[in-house]
This record gives sequence, structure tokens and C-alpha cells, in this order.
Amino acid sequence: MIVSAKPATEAVVDETRRWLERAVIGLNLCPFANAVHVGGRIRWAVSDARDERALRDDLVGELESLVAADEAKTETTLLIHPQALLDFGEYNDFLDLADEALAELALTDVIQVASFHPDYQFGGTDPDDIENCTNRSPYPMLHLLRQSSVERAVSSMPDTNRIFEKNIETMEKLGWEGWRRVLGQG
Repeated sequence: MIVSAKPATEAVVDETRRWLERAVIGLNLCPFANAVHVGGRIRWAVSDARDERALRDDLVGELESLVAADEAKTETTLLIHPQALLDFGEYNDFLDLADEALAELALTDVIQVASFHPDYQFGGTDPDDIENCTNRSPYPMLHLLRQSSVERAVSSMPDTNRIFEKNIETMEKLGWEGWRRVLGQG
């Protein structure tokens, strides 16, 4: 069940919005995020799920809502789940279930799921490697992106493969102290 009016939910959205503005947009980790954010085309969905099953149900609902929504008004969805999959390993395993949900709904070529988690860790890195912070969010989250939006963004930028490399460079220059400052923690 997606909740939207509880004060705790508002706090989760506010904290996630600050992270988006300070880190993702502020550091230009995603050069496409600002336009969608400023245009108000992000759906902020907070799940009260506490387990995989409930979260999968919420994910299916959000996938269906995104597909049905007018793209001019809702281009992308952030499905934040602060009470489910707090362990990164369990979260990472859940991504297979997210892919299965896309396939079951015949949305594999329509929607992409990007992953963000407070303990995000890329394969081949150590947990304390600063580059992991490019995908570290305040809460576990699934970012649902329309494939058409991704294709437009990719066609507007000459070398999208460079984004990941640039992000690593940005994080390495910033370091842990700088990262904490960006997040308002130091």
C-alpha cells in the first residue's frame, strides 16, 4: 500500500528531495534529473511495505500508474521503501523480482528500474569506496524510468558512457568529507 499523507512520509520525501537536489542535481551525477525535477514530473511514492511481497505489490501498482500517467505530467517515479530491504544484499536480490514484474506486465521495453540504497555497493568495490555514493540514497529506493525518456536523454548527449566515469571522478575529488558536506552532515 502506498501512503502519501502521514507526517513521517512527508519527512521521507523531504529528505529524499534534499538528497536529489544536493547530490544528484547539485553534483550533476545525472545530467537529466534537473529538468524533470524543476518541471515537477517526478512522482514521489513512499511504500509502507515491510517485506518483499508487499513491496512487489507496491512496485506493480507504481509501474501500472506510471504507464497510465500522462508523460508530460509524470515522467518518472521514485518508489521509496524506508521499511523494506534495509540490507543491501536483500535489496540487490529483490532487483531480480523487479525485473520479473516488468516482464510479467510486458513492460521490459517500456520501463527501466534504477537502484539506489543507503549501502549501495557496485560489484568489484569495497563498501567504503567513495564511488558507491553515486547510488547511495537516504532510503532504499527504486527509480522507475520510462524507456522513452531514457532514449531521449541518451540521444541529447554525445557520450552518455562518460557520465559514470565523470561521477567517479567527482566523488574521488570530493572525498568522504566533501560528501558529508554535500548532504549537510558536516
